[in-house]
Amino acid sequence: MARATTLTIESLKDLGLDKLAALALDQCGRDAAFKKLVKAALAGAKGPEAVAKLIDKRLDGLARAKSFVDWNKERAFRDDLQVIIDTIMSELAPASPPLALDRILRFVGTHIGVFNRIDDSGGRIQAVYHQAIEQIGLLAPQLGAEDLERLPERMHAALIDSEHGYLIDAAQVALPNLPDNVLKRWDKTLTPLAEPKAKKSGRDGFDFDPVEHQASEIRQLIALKLGDVDTLIAIEESLPEHRQEPLAVAELLLSAGRAAEALVWARKNPKGGLKVMRMADMADGGMAFAFDAGRRGELEARILDALGDEEAAQALRWKQFETTLDPGALGAYIAALGDFEEFEALDRAFAHVMSVKQIYRALQFLAAWPRLDLAAALVEREATQWDGAHWEILSDVAETLENDHPLAATILYRALLDDILGRARSSAYGHGARHLAQLGVLANRLDDEALSRLGIETHTAYVLGLQKAHGRKNGFWGKVGNR
Repeated sequence: MARATTLTIESLKDLGLDKLAALALDQCGRDAAFKKLVKAALAGAKGPEAVAKLIDKRLDGLARAKSFVDWNKERAFRDDLQVIIDTIMSELAPASPPLALDRILRFVGTHIGVFNRIDDSGGRIQAVYHQAIEQIGLLAPQLGAEDLERLPERMHAALIDSEHGYLIDAAQVALPNLPDNVLKRWDKTLTPLAEPKAKKSGRDGFDFDPVEHQASEIRQLIALKLGDVDTLIAIEESLPEHRQEPLAVAELLLSAGRAAEALVWARKNPKGGLKVMRMADMADGGMAFAFDAGRRGELEARILDALGDEEAAQALRWKQFETTLDPGALGAYIAALGDFEEFEALDRAFAHVMSVKQIYRALQFLAAWPRLDLAAALVEREATQWDGAHWEILSDVAETLENDHPLAATILYRALLDDILGRARSSAYGHGARHLAQLGVLANRLDDEALSRLGIETHTAYVLGLQKAHGRKNGFWGKVGNR
């Protein structure tokens, strides 16, 4: 049997120029994106000005276009955008980085018009623009001193009005290449623009000015690059409360050896903010809590350590563990203990976990630590309390307990199956059939005495009960029969 030919530069050369040209021309008729790349390569042979002219023509067309891009044309549109970036970087950048940078900035500047023409809920078009911004960071090191000095001005002109923060993104990739004198001059340009404006109606109930927002964020990036912590903090203090990031400032101050100031920022608690609920909290009927609560507690403890108040730091870590049952919080507490102190602390921690009313959070903690023996004991102790509706928690724990704790795994699998059948969740019948099969496997390892002690019926009795209560659910039993 003939060996398949590997496509390489050398093997393609063997085809000869005429054959390759014919194949390329034929493909141009089938693939619009490929055709544009070929045209760009032909222009590149004439020099950077010819390529720049071709790219400018495409950018002009992109900027003028107003028609909405239907969903079924999104991929082709994305490919067209990608070809522009590829052409700039492969054909223009090697010959003239400054010309390439101008075109990349022009391309990124078209994002406002493009986003108004397409439903980019999947983020595919945004991904192309983010890729274009990354090219700024690749081109900047190739610029001469004069072009580097002009880079902030060119980025500013192209992107200062971006409501998507693209000037901030561009600044992040460009800043490492800019000398201090250029950064200081850019900061002076941004300073008046970063001043908070008079209040006005804004989206989400907050004032929003893209120019002010981007200018203040970039001023902070510049201050960070220059090591000017005081200016960065002053900018942060001037921002509206909902835009402040006190924990980021606290981290910065701590790393600068200014722990006392860091503690003040770490303890700032802005109103509002993102609230979250973990699945276990919902299962236990808990309340939502601040998204950054864990990070805040961990950071404050580190700051207290830096201030020499190890006792207060440990008290905070323990309180965070007691409140959240977060394995990370307990791990941090244990790590800060002296030699041989961890055993007593762990005993106290596990006793606390077994005593709380939040049984789902406790179960997750014990499975994650792991203390599977205690997780199994908790499952058996609360045998009648587990609700299979919380399958996101119980299914993982049941699988974890299968090998060494078949009784606890059986309790959880039955809870999961009872919920599926009790609510006639036909979409989950396949999962239910797998649970029943696993229960059959586990049944061979169950101790009848242990079952009796917990008031749990045997596997045979359980299955007969299912058939009696749910015998008409043919969709489920059909999946059971197919296993």
